[in-house]
Amino acid sequence: MPSQKNIEQLKLLAQKLEQAKSVVLADYHGLSVDQIQGLRQQIKQVGGELMVAKNTLLKLALDKVNPPANGKIPEDKLTGPTITLFGYEDEIAPLKVLAEFAAKHQLPQIKAGLIINEYLSADQLNQLAKLPGKPELLAKLIGTINAPRVNLVFVLKANLQKLVLTLKAIKEVKNND
Repeated sequence: MPSQKNIEQLKLLAQKLEQAKSVVLADYHGLSVDQIQGLRQQIKQVGGELMVAKNTLLKLALDKVNPPANGKIPEDKLTGPTITLFGYEDEIAPLKVLAEFAAKHQLPQIKAGLIINEYLSADQLNQLAKLPGKPELLAKLIGTINAPRVNLVFVLKANLQKLVLTLKAIKEVKNND
């Protein structure tokens, strides 16, 4: 018979899984309480949440939410001390924070995750974390969209400058004669 605490924890995990755009599992063995608290604060600032939960409850919650077949996290990833990262607003921003923290402290080690119910391995998640963030990508997109207009202005301006300089040179030649 499951305890009331575990039932409530399961319900909470299921709600978080339904709300999250991304879920990342990591092994936090070796992190101090202060490091985990600092990481939690950093992740909260970018619209995510970090939570420690029992692997059995997390597995039950994942089964309860029932993601598609390609969104199943293998059971071998739900072993050992596991910390769960939920990304609510942006799928990648909390992952980037976790990856930067892991690079700095060599912990936690990313195990696996789901992004929009698509299973990703630790290598795939680390590659995603290295990509530019949403603001940088939007800035590049705006620059790319704006580039033809800016280039057109410079081309038109250059032709007018050449015309003005040519007329000025002709005027100077006529004045010297």
